[in-house]
Amino acid sequence: MFGIRSRNVGIDLGTANTIVYLENKGIVLREPSVVAKKVADGEVVAVGQEAQAMIGRTPGSIRAIRPMKDGVIADYDTTASMIKYFLQKSVGNGHPSVMICVPSGVTEVEKRAVIEAAEHAGAREAYLIEEPFAAAIGAGLPVMDPTGSMVVDIGGGTTDVATISLGGIVSSRSIRMAGDKFDESIIAYIRQKFNMLIGERTAEQLKMEIGSASIAAAEEIKGMSIRGRDLVSGLPKTIELTAVDIATAIHEDIEEIMVAIKETLEETSPEISADVIDHGIVLTGGGALLKNLPEVISDSTRVPVFVAQAPLDCVAIGTGESLQNLDVMRNHK
Repeated sequence: MFGIRSRNVGIDLGTANTIVYLENKGIVLREPSVVAKKVADGEVVAVGQEAQAMIGRTPGSIRAIRPMKDGVIADYDTTASMIKYFLQKSVGNGHPSVMICVPSGVTEVEKRAVIEAAEHAGAREAYLIEEPFAAAIGAGLPVMDPTGSMVVDIGGGTTDVATISLGGIVSSRSIRMAGDKFDESIIAYIRQKFNMLIGERTAEQLKMEIGSASIAAAEEIKGMSIRGRDLVSGLPKTIELTAVDIATAIHEDIEEIMVAIKETLEETSPEISADVIDHGIVLTGGGALLKNLPEVISDSTRVPVFVAQAPLDCVAIGTGESLQNLDVMRNHK
């Protein structure tokens, strides 16, 4: 696409979306982490946006899958094909150095799988950066200063909570509870309460348009009508949903994120806790856009809470900016 072969690349390899950051250029690609393959021989038919449009609509011979699950690789070969496609679309046929972010709770085996998938996809060398650290850099927090910062990155597969000071993570939690689990909870709630089946894309639309972290605040939000399949008759059906329904569906998921935030704060030294009270908690990731979430977290922790500027891009920007430290990483390899 850009014909520059020596540029280094930062990749936010997310469960829901992949964002590619090109050194000195910024974000050049943002596509869903979806691959469509032929069932018979595993041949890749489509990747990204094109594959996303096929979810729930493919014939029996083609399957649209998400090769990343809960922030880690669930299908190695498909992930490698996906990274290769995104790299070629961003930098052509070059072999760039690649920085990829991973959730803070991943195992050594999972880290190795990500590095190998990137190298297999054509990267000259691959390095990893932890998601909350990348998010903090992208959000403009003073990560190298002797000042405590706290970031909560709510992605598609994982929520990463971390306190950061002097260029390192002081305390952290990574839980497999995030945007995708919200969607699953909405599907389950509608199935149980209305005897109706809806798809992932409808659930995501409900979450984005009328979802709220607060059941009380949801009463002020206008409802929405959706279509799905009646589980009794098997026929198409339309129902009206209130925002309170969606807030109720995801209430327990929000509580789980609260527990992770509180546990991280409890592990933090009094000095860093004082800094966090002064500067607040910063939210990043797609989940940060959920209505009323900052207020709910602030009420629960008694700490100010802010949504970062461009929360969806923070991890990718931080991953890209950390490319400047590649020499340091090479020395530590």
